[in-house]
Amino acid sequence: MKVRLFAALREIAGDSHVEATGHTVGDVVAELSARYGDRFAQIADVGSFVVNGERAARETPIAEGDEVALLPPVSGG
Repeated sequence: MKVRLFAALREIAGDSHVEATGHTVGDVVAELSARYGDRFAQIADVGSFVVNGERAARETPIAEGDEVALLPPVSGG
């Protein structure tokens, strides 16, 4: 499935769209963390997740054709 990456996660992966597999958002995060390393994992662990435009949790089930987005934490003011 297609995974969209933003900000620091995109920079670490070197692309804004990557492919991954899994049955839950957590599976996808685990696969990408193994692929891209500890820094990716640290940022993804404190970020947020969106599946098909809706907020999601690690436990959220996903299916072929879904779009998952991983967003790092954002600070601002």
